[in-house]
Amino acid sequence: MAETATRTKPATRAKSRRGTASAAKSGPFSGESAELLRGYFQQMTLIRRFEERAAQGYTQAKIGGYCHLNLGEEATVVGLMSALRKTDLLFTNYREHGYALAKGIEPGRVMAELYGRTTGTSKGWGGSMHMFDVEAGLLGGYGIVGGQIPLATGAALAIDYRDGDQVVMCQMGDGTTNIGAFHEALNIAALWNLPVVFVVVNNFLGMGTTVEKSSAESELYKRASAYRMHGERVDGNDVLAVRDAATRLVQRARESGGPALLEAVSHRLKGHSVVDPAKYRSEESVQDARDHDPVVNFRARLIEAGVLDEDGAKEIERLAQADADAAVAFADDSPHPEVSTLFDYTYATPVANDSRRLPADPVF
Repeated sequence: MAETATRTKPATRAKSRRGTASAAKSGPFSGESAELLRGYFQQMTLIRRFEERAAQGYTQAKIGGYCHLNLGEEATVVGLMSALRKTDLLFTNYREHGYALAKGIEPGRVMAELYGRTTGTSKGWGGSMHMFDVEAGLLGGYGIVGGQIPLATGAALAIDYRDGDQVVMCQMGDGTTNIGAFHEALNIAALWNLPVVFVVVNNFLGMGTTVEKSSAESELYKRASAYRMHGERVDGNDVLAVRDAATRLVQRARESGGPALLEAVSHRLKGHSVVDPAKYRSEESVQDARDHDPVVNFRARLIEAGVLDEDGAKEIERLAQADADAAVAFADDSPHPEVSTLFDYTYATPVANDSRRLPADPVF
């Protein structure tokens, strides 16, 4: 049931409106829409520039709490999100800024949430790790390792119970596969044949511990076989390979309800979080991550294939930088939450006698 994914051609292709050829006729992008390929590069570049500005904002003390970036994982993010419909549901871990952008949330609202402003996706109360947007189908953003997995499985159960055609995608890091909720959720998803695709983004490190030192089975997609669930591994640095694998598994879940486990092998260009200097990494591993930089490599491949020229690439990069800068400006100009709203979202519905006492307020 476990296998390694290989690239397949997409079932549908969009027409090109600009650029060189409308579709690549040969080479690695044979049959692909040139416009679609440029669109993937644009999304990946936007995520890269956005995360660079987020890192800058953190060092300027504009962003509080923890802050985990998708730097180096852009191909995985864009490939996964391109497999989902707008109505499909996404649950992620705390490294989710890029997923929010690729799911269609405006960059300004994402940055405003990082800045803790009322115009953010969670009205400024969630911050970096708790993006949430029902309309976009992003149901978190979870700070607790694996906290999203039971909830994603429950959402898939709700869809199945209502006989819906949505699919749930549940993203997580490699370290999450060692917690109990991972195994419990996969077991029940397989027992009840739920429409959920579990995605493990394996960037080789659970914080500072390598996968080989933390997991007895380091090929994480093989864990699916313990539950008679389909599992496969894909090159997370190849946006098209990720898209094709995710599209196939999402469609399978939509049509038959069968859950699956997809492992995307990617790289983390920086430390676990913005404040992590990653001194535990060897020079060889850092250089390997740079050599596999998905944004740089996809850019070079597009130019080599004639899908994009140097001027076109620079224009995409200029626009992405402008969008990231505009997101920062929007966040800077947005208001902070009022102190009086501190308890507004403690409960989903009103609760009698809930305490709204602030620090230093009298108890009686």
